Amino acid sequence: MAGFDTPNPTAGIDAARFEVVKNALISAAEEMKIVLAKTAYSPLLKMAGDYSCGIFSATGDMVAQGPDLPIHLGSMPDAVRSVVQTFPEPVEGEVYIHNDPYHGGSHLPDVNVVMPAFYEGRLLGYGCVRAHWPDIGGGAPGSYSAVTEIYGEGLRMPPTRIYVDGKPDENIERFILANVRAPSERQGDLRAQVAANRRAVDRMGALAKKYGTDELLRIMDAILDYSEVMMRAALRGIPDGTARFVDTIDGDGIVEPGEAHDQTFKVALTLTKTGDEITLDFEGSDPRVKGPMNAPLTVTASGCFAALKWALDPKALIPPNSGAWRPVTVTAPKGCVVNAQEPAPVTYANHEMSARISDIVFRCLHDLAPGRTPAGSQGTGGVTIFGGQDYRNGNTYISYEVTKGGFGARPMMDGMNGVSTCIGNMLNTPVEIMEMSFPVRIEEYTLAADTGGAGKYRGGLGVRRIWRVLGADANCATCVERTMTPAFGLDGGREGACAEVTLVLPDGTRERKEGKGGFAAPKDSLLIFQVPGSGGYGRPAERDPEALRADLAAGYVTPEAAARDYPEAFEILNQAGA
Repeated sequence: MAGFDTPNPTAGIDAARFEVVKNALISAAEEMKIVLAKTAYSPLLKMAGDYSCGIFSATGDMVAQGPDLPIHLGSMPDAVRSVVQTFPEPVEGEVYIHNDPYHGGSHLPDVNVVMPAFYEGRLLGYGCVRAHWPDIGGGAPGSYSAVTEIYGEGLRMPPTRIYVDGKPDENIERFILANVRAPSERQGDLRAQVAANRRAVDRMGALAKKYGTDELLRIMDAILDYSEVMMRAALRGIPDGTARFVDTIDGDGIVEPGEAHDQTFKVALTLTKTGDEITLDFEGSDPRVKGPMNAPLTVTASGCFAALKWALDPKALIPPNSGAWRPVTVTAPKGCVVNAQEPAPVTYANHEMSARISDIVFRCLHDLAPGRTPAGSQGTGGVTIFGGQDYRNGNTYISYEVTKGGFGARPMMDGMNGVSTCIGNMLNTPVEIMEMSFPVRIEEYTLAADTGGAGKYRGGLGVRRIWRVLGADANCATCVERTMTPAFGLDGGREGACAEVTLVLPDGTRERKEGKGGFAAPKDSLLIFQVPGSGGYGRPAERDPEALRADLAAGYVTPEAAARDYPEAFEILNQAGA
């Protein structure tokens, strides 16, 4: 929106009331998160938190999001807008479900449940919960298959009315549950999403009752303008200019006949910042790939938004809503790998491409405004899925877990070890919960030494985790980036270590696996899964010897790697008798 000239987006609104309502809406989104965690069935939602909750305007703009997943910033509003377009005259007591990536969704396992909020017959807006279902059907448990069309990825739901008069439509619900694994768990997660939305509807109704419907709607619009003004001010704080970066992505999960490994592809970005606006153009990126690494433009936008928010708003002062993204334009040629068109498969791309895109944006911003962005991070969701029949009770199970990696070294400090990407915000599922819920045993869960790139500031370490399959054979699927393309360093910092996936059979035979794809995991086999480390920042010769001493003591860096990567600092420690 060029020429935006409203100096005070809250003009005419009592300042204290604006703050109270703004924070009340944010608190309501946080309450939605708590309700979902307390009522969901799957450990992925109850413990790991793979979901986002938001409050939206009547037109589908996000007004408030809880402390959830940045990966959903770009696509959740488009999902709600699709519901609004499909059901332009919502009725109280209705609930809608939707997961179509080509109508505002992200990938099929991310299921949106949307509920309109009314007060005295007037539409106030919507609550929406996007939750990752551990299974949405398709050819493999967990719905992570290296297929070549979206039709093979699972149950695809356009915006669909699933509740009428506050009650579930049993025909629709029965249809959904017939197409997913572990249907009772899926039903429990669905009901939890509805319950969380009810909390949003109740809170919005209470605000309308207290302040009046017109005042609430006026403040909701003002919140969007408020974020826009703040984002424009943040953009004015970095120099104008253009930067370009072309990155290499590992592959799409399809190993072609005659090829030994998955083939890489390119993503290109030209970032142009002018005044208080910024354009991110992906012209020059490769065409769609066969496997599910094709990102719809809304997924691409989410990766861009997350990186911009991180770099431009380090103190988290700008509310992350639709208003904040008005000064940002994301474009890509139709049909390319970052603007996928139907029927391209997309499952892996939701987290893998958006994470890699965030790194690409950081790299471009570094050229325009050095000192604001980290070196390359792990760039992957690090997904591991086990599925099969639980020998303990005969039930179907799907274990979906995200293993954390290294966050890139920063201009003033080391990278963080074993954390989510900047587009993620998930927790670890406790080992005890995993072993209680699924027939697996976690035999190792450690930070992987020497995986952080060397530099004045060391890159964050990746994590190494080992699963043992218990009781019966299982199907396994992994989805991890940077098995071939390491995280970049900045200003002389070195690359991080790549990911590794190894299956150890019961007889001790070791099989190196591709980063993306499915395979059989026999009873008593081990899956060794090591996610990538991140890039270093600054020349390794500038590393403080005391920082290296601390790394050695903690086991982050081995003596062999210290002597190789930090010879100056290592020699000083040796001379000091350390």
